[in-house]
Amino acid sequence: MSTTKGLEGVVATTSSVSSIIDDVLTYRGYNIDDLADHASFEEVIYLLWNEKLPTQEELQAFKKDLASVSKVPDAVIEQMKSYPIEKVHPMAALRTAVSNLALFDDEADSHDDEANRRKALKLQAQLPTIVAAFARIRQGKQPVAPKEELSYAANFLYMLNEKEPDETSVKAIDKALVLHADHELNASTFTSRVCVATLSDMYSGVTSAIGALKGPLHGGANERVMAMLNEIGTVDKAEDYIKDALERKVKIMGFGHRVYKNGDPRAKHLKEMSRQMTEITGETNWYEMSVKIDEIVTNEKGLLPNVDFYSASVYHSLGIDHDLFTPIFAVSRVSGWIAHILEQYSNNRLIRPRAEYVGPDKQSWIPIEKRK
Repeated sequence: MSTTKGLEGVVATTSSVSSIIDDVLTYRGYNIDDLADHASFEEVIYLLWNEKLPTQEELQAFKKDLASVSKVPDAVIEQMKSYPIEKVHPMAALRTAVSNLALFDDEADSHDDEANRRKALKLQAQLPTIVAAFARIRQGKQPVAPKEELSYAANFLYMLNEKEPDETSVKAIDKALVLHADHELNASTFTSRVCVATLSDMYSGVTSAIGALKGPLHGGANERVMAMLNEIGTVDKAEDYIKDALERKVKIMGFGHRVYKNGDPRAKHLKEMSRQMTEITGETNWYEMSVKIDEIVTNEKGLLPNVDFYSASVYHSLGIDHDLFTPIFAVSRVSGWIAHILEQYSNNRLIRPRAEYVGPDKQSWIPIEKRK
């Protein structure tokens, strides 16, 4: 029996949701560069779930459908208020709240196609409401109800700040959501598919995925990038800090990727967004520091930045709390999780790999009174 640590290079399933071939990322065959430059996040969700881009009429109807189910049950909000706010991480809060949503959905355990579509809409629409509500609750503020007339990205920023955002901020968060929407069989997506392959419900699949995304080697990396930038402080200190870290073999978060050999195609879009947003805020130090670190790590280790690296300074420039970076990742990636969950349901087989046993063999039973 051959084994591969971390399943590296193992093809576990077939999928038509997204692909990474020769360092090119596509959603349903559309290049991520085209989608990042031209598509709204709502168009991307529709594409991932329906295998085609929407017409104008389809897009308007889809936006209306999302908006109509964006309000979270009051009981879920009240439960969030009981969380130990001073110590709970927003990803833990999101994981618990999403699991709780299932308790208030009469169709939670239904596997009917239309029921699954309705659950998909609720999950996609309600994740940003949950993240924004938790952010405000821990500030001692009341959650803000979503506005049905706002776009998905604008509504999220509105619910966070209780004011309608400017166009530049909306474009920045919308593009970030597009770039994070799906990424082939990544850890959280694989987790969601393993979960629902048992014919568990969609809420369980998404809750499982959130648990996987929480880790610093997956979605949590962007938060760790911002912590590093804060620790360095200024551009002139970046070189000594990074070279010292490399000498001590400390992992520099936001660099390298198991799948890409010549760089993450999403990183260039976020790099440009970082440049623009830090200029607007007058805090170009974050961008300049990031570029300096990028140069050093690339030259010293041959590692290129991934999607997490420049997204950190983009979200910081939007005034978003650093520990909300990964929940925002989830707000986007749930679109891909759902696409994969629907695909898994449509042609399901229980995912049950084998493990090569490397433990002791031919042991003899020892009565408890003779054990040492």
